[in-house]
Amino acid sequence: MKLKKQVTVCGAAIFCVAVFSLYLMLDRVQHDPTRHQSGGNFPRSQISVLQNRIEQLEQLLEENHEIISHIKDSVLELTAHAEGPPALPHHKPNGSWVLPPESRPSFLSVSPQDCQFALGGKGQSPDLQMLAVYSLLPFDNQDGGVWKQGFDITYEPSEWDAEPLQVFVVPHSHNDPGWIKTFDKYYYDQTQHILNSMVLKMQEDPRRRFIWSEISFFSKWWDNISAQKRAAVRRLVGNGQLEMVTGGWVMPDEANSHYFAMIDQLIEGHQWLEKNIGVTPRSGWAVDPFGHSSTMPYLLKRSNLTGMLIQRVHYAIKKHFAATQNLEFMWRQTWDPDTSTDIFCHMMPFYSYDVPHTCGPDPKICCQFDFKRLPGGRINCPWKVPPRAITDANVAERAQLLLDQYRKKSKLYRSKVLLVPLGDDFRYDKPQEWDAQFLNYQRIFDFLNSQPNLHVQAQFGTLSDYFDALYKKVGIVPGMKLPGFPVLSGDFFSYADREDHYWTGYYTSRPFYKSLDRVLEAHLRGAEILYSLALAHARRAGADGRYPLSDYALLSNARRNLGLFQHHDAITGTAKEAVAVDYGVRLLHSLTNLKRVIINAAHYLVLGDKDTYHHDPAAPFLGTDDTRPSQDSLPERTVLRMDTSPRFLVVFNPLEQERLSVVPVLVDSPHVRVLSEEGQPLPSQLSARWSSATDTVPDIYQVSVLARLPALGLRVLQLHKSVDGHAMLKSSVRLYLHGRDLPVRKQEAVPVHVFPAAADDFCLENQHLHACFSGRSGLLQSIRRAGEEREQRVSCEFLVYGTRTSKDKSGAYLFLPDGEAKPYTPKDPPVVRVTEGPLFSEVTSYYQHVQTVVRLYNVPGVEGLSLDLSCLVDIRDHINKELALRLSTDIESDDTFFTDLNGFQVSGSLRVPWSCCLWGLPGPVGALRGRRGRLAPVKSGVLVLFSAGQLEVILDRRLMQDDNRGLGQGLKDNKRTCNRFRLLLERRTTASKVQDGRPISFPSLLSHITSMHLNAEALVMPVAQEKPALPALRSFMPLSTTLPCDFHILNLRMLQAEDDSLPSAEAALILHRKGFDCSLEAKNLGFNCTTSQGKLALGSLFQGLELGSLQPTSLTLMYPLGTASNSTSIHLDPMEIATFRIRLG
Repeated sequence: MKLKKQVTVCGAAIFCVAVFSLYLMLDRVQHDPTRHQSGGNFPRSQISVLQNRIEQLEQLLEENHEIISHIKDSVLELTAHAEGPPALPHHKPNGSWVLPPESRPSFLSVSPQDCQFALGGKGQSPDLQMLAVYSLLPFDNQDGGVWKQGFDITYEPSEWDAEPLQVFVVPHSHNDPGWIKTFDKYYYDQTQHILNSMVLKMQEDPRRRFIWSEISFFSKWWDNISAQKRAAVRRLVGNGQLEMVTGGWVMPDEANSHYFAMIDQLIEGHQWLEKNIGVTPRSGWAVDPFGHSSTMPYLLKRSNLTGMLIQRVHYAIKKHFAATQNLEFMWRQTWDPDTSTDIFCHMMPFYSYDVPHTCGPDPKICCQFDFKRLPGGRINCPWKVPPRAITDANVAERAQLLLDQYRKKSKLYRSKVLLVPLGDDFRYDKPQEWDAQFLNYQRIFDFLNSQPNLHVQAQFGTLSDYFDALYKKVGIVPGMKLPGFPVLSGDFFSYADREDHYWTGYYTSRPFYKSLDRVLEAHLRGAEILYSLALAHARRAGADGRYPLSDYALLSNARRNLGLFQHHDAITGTAKEAVAVDYGVRLLHSLTNLKRVIINAAHYLVLGDKDTYHHDPAAPFLGTDDTRPSQDSLPERTVLRMDTSPRFLVVFNPLEQERLSVVPVLVDSPHVRVLSEEGQPLPSQLSARWSSATDTVPDIYQVSVLARLPALGLRVLQLHKSVDGHAMLKSSVRLYLHGRDLPVRKQEAVPVHVFPAAADDFCLENQHLHACFSGRSGLLQSIRRAGEEREQRVSCEFLVYGTRTSKDKSGAYLFLPDGEAKPYTPKDPPVVRVTEGPLFSEVTSYYQHVQTVVRLYNVPGVEGLSLDLSCLVDIRDHINKELALRLSTDIESDDTFFTDLNGFQVSGSLRVPWSCCLWGLPGPVGALRGRRGRLAPVKSGVLVLFSAGQLEVILDRRLMQDDNRGLGQGLKDNKRTCNRFRLLLERRTTASKVQDGRPISFPSLLSHITSMHLNAEALVMPVAQEKPALPALRSFMPLSTTLPCDFHILNLRMLQAEDDSLPSAEAALILHRKGFDCSLEAKNLGFNCTTSQGKLALGSLFQGLELGSLQPTSLTLMYPLGTASNSTSIHLDPMEIATFRIRLG
């Protein structure tokens, strides 16, 4: 108590000094004679003097803001060391629990300049804003003639007299790393033969060109070829015959993938290319992802690529852009106030990337120039006119026919340079196809180029050859803004390839594996950071000889397996069942290995005496928080066996901000006390463990501990078996059987009150929220925020979508419902269980196909400001049904809502034709925004806007048939799947200036942090029980200062040494400064949250480590940006992601 008083006095003294300093500065402004001379020479006007005074005052206020920030840091530092034993929760007479006030103060201090970003208004508006384009189009699908989805194209032969048409035919082979076959089966059956033939056939004629994009396949092939063949590949790349396009590990899906994984697979591919071939990709190639996100052009631009190509865009958009010659554009980020994010983008105009749909508008003619389809082969032309081999006798006629298509296609673009892809899935896998395509096309080119009157120059080219020629025409360096081309912002979702066949089903298909992807991603990030920190500390202590450096190979393998799953037939859920299992096995294998990496790093970092460190792979020092018996099973949490000696836990917080969290632990005794590292008791809650609606698990209990976890740190806790049964605060349970005759198995330690009937409507509350539920359904009905009179309707219900009765039905790709959703009608009413306790209360509703839990945390800060909602879904007995959760509110959202793009940015979405109204929700937020407030469900999943004020999340889909997009299967391999959300209700301040109708929105700081709490859960690692003489353990706090709370450490990733399986001395530090909206009411987040206008001192960030070097680089480390300087202070603009090559030690 005495220490607390000293701290308070000290903090007050610092504050007084700061205020007095400000007073003296203001006084100096009034009396400083030099200032009078500069501002008050009277020929100058009074206005000028006033202006000077205002500027000086602004400067002083800014200085004061910095002083106050330092004071806050100082007070926090002082109070951090002044923490006494925490006070425990207590019961009020009315039955509710009260948590004592926090012993530590916390601040929310946002610099006013940091609030300007979300208001926008800077920079010019783009020529094409996709939200506006969608609102203009009729979506009428008129028959366009030979180009079914377009229009007739005409031209005058003389149009190219002054400037000849320059044609680049780009041979390519699209190799899916898993789809109908597994990755390995495709490699052995086809891909290795394509690449082997490529080396031979490209060397036969230096005019031949080829492009390749999937490094996952290329690296596997590289590992199996001779040194001579490798040298030949390097020569082909060096002389421009072979181009590596995009250069990612895969060609990722752009709807479900999270930006962490998108960047990670891009780094993995680029680092492999740099190390093995010495090449840096220049152009992006994405012909098969099912719709395109505006996140991808940002990542490519920041990786120093100068051009990109996309293909799968709604046919109505393609037609509109073709008619207005807008198929090529500078793609700019919606938030960009200048041109720093611009990248040149080429959109392919026709139905597909195959040969019949790439030479021109008439597929019947183009198919005749796919020489793999020559008579006698295994495939032919559906239009019944086969190709003919090119001879001297027919070359003139065939070349004229093809040139007519080239000219028509070029009329859709603004330049006289034309791109014509030549390939398809797994093409060029036999030498005969190389000969058929290259020899016949070369004869056509030779003829065309020998006829000056045709005014055409045709040749094989790479993608960058095309872009370079385009830039050369206008005399501009590649990557600069091309004059005469429109600027576009927005994204290209949702995608339809014909009629009303919207590819929105894949947003949800196989949600079990989508969820496993996010779990692996969180573990990979945590393992990368902890391994990097442990290795740096071990090297600094000279102990790296005893540290398991070999864990780096496990990290590398996990990066590649996560990268592989970002493929557009993997995370999408659109592969064959056996292929999905193969992906699942890889994901689980890496997840298990990453837990090992985390355990080994945590073991080293928490040891008080690092000299006692000994790595024993056969007997790990720490255990795992959970295990998964197989690739398709949900995690099973570890149970701690309690005896007379205490058990120790190490809890890892993967976030760069301190968090106050409820940490759950399973134990085999109800008599447990939880203590801090120093031996102080911590607030904890005892609950029963339930195996079903009415059965508790005998002799297993959940202890939930309220613990403050250091940023990116490890907290040590102790569990003691207690003889005093009253020490633990117990939750109480009310079980409503709804008239069903069900036996109930209780535990003595936790009181359970059984009610045979349904409950009346009831409410739960904490200090922030008052949530009310339906007694009959157990589902949420409304939320009222503390201090407000009015309840906000947020009612939940389950619905079921069927599929059409016509020949076209929903499948893995498509969402083709049979009309509006119908209410979900289970055969029995739900059993509802209400649990109330000091740290959390929750409502669990058991339905036939879904079990929901709505939890309200009774803790200060982030955890207590939103509702935790989970749905455990099992629809394995459904036939052609999709289960949805609908949230209905009275928010006046009109026809617009906001949805998430890759967890990186939030985009406005407008309702267009009804069946397409699904949008992916891969990251932080999908939001309804009205004039008064915003409702944000925070989670990965799928959203459909049904009508104003409503959001729907599709939980799972079971479909019995193929949807005719090549898969040949329905979706019948459903698993028990858990969906988790946070439901956050925010209110706008009256002073809000955010412009409704803008195509972009930003989450609040609270929303960002809530999302990170959900996606990066604390990991609990028990010290192995059989350790007899336990060494002293110390909590590990890696950061010496508090990071500004709009900064996110996206990754701290060790770079590989010459030996692939070992780390080098360098690491990649990837930072993201998040854009946020200040107009949503600020809350005390439970930790010191300040912003710094994008400034960060990296030199002093990591406690006990020195920053040996700091080199800013392009996103994937391929290009240094500027020279490495001695300064370790950096600056990031909002929304920017920046990579630094660093040396820690």
